[in-house]
Amino acid sequence: MTETASTADQKTSATLPRVLGASQAAAIVVGTIIGSGIFLVPSEMMRDAGSSSLVYLAWIAGGLLSLFGVMTYAELGTMFPFAGGEYVYLRGAYGDTVAYLYMWTWFAVAKPASIAAMAVGLARTLEFLPALDWLTQPAILNLKWSQLFAIAVTWFITGLNYAGMRKAGNFQLIFTLLKGVLILVVVVLCFGSASGEWSNFSTSLPHAAGGFNGFMLALIATLWAYDGWNDLTMVAGEVRRPERSLPIALIGGVLVVGVLYMATNAAIQYMLPAGQIAATEYPAVAALKLVAGSRGAQFVAVAMAVSIFVALNGTTMSGARVPFAAASDGLFFRQFAHIHPRFKTPSTSLLVQGFLATLLLLFLSTFQQFFELAIFAEWLFYLLTATTVFYYRRRRPDQPRPYKVWGYPVLPAVFAVCAAGVLVASYAGNLKGSLLGTALILCGLPVLALLRKINPRGKVRG
Repeated sequence: MTETASTADQKTSATLPRVLGASQAAAIVVGTIIGSGIFLVPSEMMRDAGSSSLVYLAWIAGGLLSLFGVMTYAELGTMFPFAGGEYVYLRGAYGDTVAYLYMWTWFAVAKPASIAAMAVGLARTLEFLPALDWLTQPAILNLKWSQLFAIAVTWFITGLNYAGMRKAGNFQLIFTLLKGVLILVVVVLCFGSASGEWSNFSTSLPHAAGGFNGFMLALIATLWAYDGWNDLTMVAGEVRRPERSLPIALIGGVLVVGVLYMATNAAIQYMLPAGQIAATEYPAVAALKLVAGSRGAQFVAVAMAVSIFVALNGTTMSGARVPFAAASDGLFFRQFAHIHPRFKTPSTSLLVQGFLATLLLLFLSTFQQFFELAIFAEWLFYLLTATTVFYYRRRRPDQPRPYKVWGYPVLPAVFAVCAAGVLVASYAGNLKGSLLGTALILCGLPVLALLRKINPRGKVRG
């Protein structure tokens, strides 16, 4: 019989030093959420919604739903401020098997796919710069230079995190601030341009889906753009004063992201009418090109590259803590619980995570393939994790809660229902990718059976 979740979690938390302050924690939230999405999704949203008003309604609704999720996770995180985040909450509420499948999904599917997608997205973004157009050329063994570049970036960030959480946290803070400045420069340049027109906000796209269906499609795009706020809970075991820092970083971080998202979208709409936004793959690039020609487009490319780079660091950092926590509890191979004696990081988990992302970069070549592998798995476990707050309120009413989600039980319930809706939409819109994601999750069950056979008492020895 395995140890209780609370006992195992306390052991896990003692092995990793708490070196992250509130500002670094907030930078993990903001820096991980804001990747390339804000520069890309306005085009998709306009094609779906067909008007500026519906696009903005989708941004607001998506921000509020993400805020509901963040507030729910803040309560859970302050109750269990340990490495692993959702793994910890699921294990305490639903047992070892559900928690293990979450860990397996993040370890084998979601995190390596996300890392690979970001690395590929970074290479694609840098192709806008004339000095780096060689990235599109063939390299060796049917690989492009962009793939080799993505692999190199993956291992650079993995190495940074291997060398210490304090270094990775400081990197996240500095470059998140730089990212925010670059985004604000884009906004200021657009609104300061004589080429912009307020009348663009009243333009529409006649042939867009529009209506409720169009709004829902745009809403799903915004939820994906806001994705990543949960990553901070995975490194909660390394946050100082988690009872205070976690709610501030989670809630404050999402609010900052919402302001930056809507400001950027407004700047793009000020420069471009609805038809042009819908017609271009990179609306932010098109907007800055009107402001400053090719140099403006290159500036946006640099801003996008910095944004993706920071998000990649946050994703790499958080992903390695999940198999580490499971291994510390005896639910995964014990090597994954290894702590580097000098750097005090989960070194084995980081190295294996980088290796899996490299395999994807070698054998898959498109951003969409990586994206499809990750989306289904993420929203399935968002739904399950959100429901654990009801379990803990009912079964552990006396457990200390430094933060309680406002609006309970309505707000957590709204988030859970919407997470179910996104899950259904993911299945309906991408059946092949979702079935593959489901199959990969279920592949964890034979591995779990093997682990239990190796050690029936619950402590894995191999």
